[in-house]
Amino acid sequence: MDRTDNENLIGQYLRARRQLVRPQDLGLAPGVRRRVPGLRREEVAMLAGMSTDYYTRLEQGRERHPSAQVVGALARVLMLDEEATAHLGRLAAPPARRPGSARRERVDEGLLLTMDAWADTPAIVLGPYLNVLAHNHLGRALYAGHAHSDDLARLVFLDPEARAFYADWDQVAANTVAELRASAGDRADDPGLIDLVGELSLRSEPFRRLWARHDVRHKTREAKRFQHPLVGELHLAFQALSVNGATAQQLVVYRAEPGSPSAHALALLGSLTAAAPGTDRPRTSADVLDAEAGDARHRPGRPDR
Repeated sequence: MDRTDNENLIGQYLRARRQLVRPQDLGLAPGVRRRVPGLRREEVAMLAGMSTDYYTRLEQGRERHPSAQVVGALARVLMLDEEATAHLGRLAAPPARRPGSARRERVDEGLLLTMDAWADTPAIVLGPYLNVLAHNHLGRALYAGHAHSDDLARLVFLDPEARAFYADWDQVAANTVAELRASAGDRADDPGLIDLVGELSLRSEPFRRLWARHDVRHKTREAKRFQHPLVGELHLAFQALSVNGATAQQLVVYRAEPGSPSAHALALLGSLTAAAPGTDRPRTSADVLDAEAGDARHRPGRPDR
């Protein structure tokens, strides 16, 4: 993403979204000589009750601050959901400030201690561009072993093992880009975001295609399927929570259905990645089996053999 791309955000968004709406979805004849996908400018203008000249000025960036009534009319024509409509409204509002360069995010110490107390629950804290700011033991173990374990956007699109790791990669990829768009918000001129989008656009065709759609979506809860290299398949639900007092930080907490194979796999993952007693190395499966065998031999009511 070049810095000049940020000069007409509302025009880019309107153009991308009208190309995704089929004329027949709004009761218009598709026509046989349609040269562009989706709606024409004059069709959007007519359905939204404004002149074609005014709508053209919006797309070209010569008019950047439409009224709330205009935003509502365009949202209806472009079939935007509530979150996408709110995003269009933010693009139309004059910016209160320019965010400038992003500083390194700090995670509250109390939150870190709380996460560490969740021994059986993977938890991570994400920054505004899906970079991992902090994790507890299981949160680290869940993503360990990848070239971009600390950067989920780069992991999805640049890691050669991502499609194997995420069982539903296409869905994860679409949600990642929509989340990145939503998280960017008024930070569109942030050098960190520009570098990230530029790198992903150059190196990943799927990212370029999805970024061009301008989908905007925050995922607060979802189920994900992982194929973990140590413990195999994991079916986990996650909840994403905003962190009060922190700019654009999210606490993401994963859980498995109690008693499920995924719950047992999570417990095994915690055991395999814990430090072996008396060493700094991770425990191996042999360590775990030896420990379990020892527990069984010394369990009360069962004689040693």
